[in-house]
Amino acid sequence: MVGIPGVGKTSLLKRVVEILTERNKTVSVVSFGTLMFDVAKDNGISDRDDLRKLPVIEQQKLQKIAAEKIAGMADQVVIIDTHAFINSSEGYYPGLPEHVLKIIKPTNFVSVSAKPEEIYSRRIKDFTRNRDTITLANVKKELDFQSGIISACAVISGAPIKYVLNREGKIDEAADKVINSLGL
Repeated sequence: MVGIPGVGKTSLLKRVVEILTERNKTVSVVSFGTLMFDVAKDNGISDRDDLRKLPVIEQQKLQKIAAEKIAGMADQVVIIDTHAFINSSEGYYPGLPEHVLKIIKPTNFVSVSAKPEEIYSRRIKDFTRNRDTITLANVKKELDFQSGIISACAVISGAPIKYVLNREGKIDEAADKVINSLGL
């Protein structure tokens, strides 16, 4: 599951897990960035948001380690919480490049979106992370780029994509779309 910051991905994931658990499914949600950060902490990185400031070659090494951990998970449903791209100092870098896709072998992609104005509003109210300053135009560009990246991931992996609009106050509707896209 991918989504730019502010689409409500974390809240949506929480609701999806609640519903699947009620249906007696074993579910794991793993944050790709958190796995990377756990490894990076051993190398002196103390802020998760500093991962994107690392050289791409270092990010690639961390991605490989995280992907290998994910590939070993065995629940009925394993949902990877990640971003389609990372806004690094070297430019937009894919969050799921080919080497990662070959390791994790995804069966489905869910691309979460929201109205750009809602995303912008959510971001400016989020003080829990150390994010870059953003404009509404940037949000629109990020949504477009996410769509392109996740489409490329689908081509590389052969896995289908479900685009889900997470509208304000409609989280159950979005959760149902995610679950139905997984055939559950």
